[in-house]
Amino acid sequence: MSKKWIPLIVIGSIVLIIVLFAVSRYNSLVSGSESVDNKWAQVENQLQRRAELIPNLVNTVKGAAAHEKDIIDSVTTARAKLAGARGPEEAGKANGELTSALNRLMVVVENYPQIKANENFRALQDELAGTENRIATERMRYNDAVKDYNASIKRFPNNMFAGMFGFSGREYFQADEGAKHAPNVKFD
Repeated sequence: MSKKWIPLIVIGSIVLIIVLFAVSRYNSLVSGSESVDNKWAQVENQLQRRAELIPNLVNTVKGAAAHEKDIIDSVTTARAKLAGARGPEEAGKANGELTSALNRLMVVVENYPQIKANENFRALQDELAGTENRIATERMRYNDAVKDYNASIKRFPNNMFAGMFGFSGREYFQADEGAKHAPNVKFD
């Protein structure tokens, strides 16, 4: 082998190492992004489950508490907002509104013992409570994935590749401001 090939081999090896490193970083960023998307899909899945339970709950209450129309309407409206939410920020706000409306609905139920005694209502209430726990778990998993991903795209040398390939930070699914305080429930 002649001496003129040695610099070309060294340069070629360095370029190959850089290309392989870039491919590895890119694939790592793609995996992180897909993980965040997957976790968000699980949050949406649980929010959808919750949204599907609510009409049954509302219909059960409607029959016994027909004159509580404004509260029932607020639950229906909040459910529609959550179903149409685009992204974690909108979903967080809509989720807060729905939670508030459901809390007001449960106060109404306290005034109607026949609703609380209804077997279907109790089963729906249990399903809703289980779904609320699932939402909290999936939201936590989503936020953990966002934290890992956002940290990954900010670390050197990933930050250079993230900028070159258009990877940007993701937003957390945050609780609505009103969710930080326990609702004030009054029984007359």
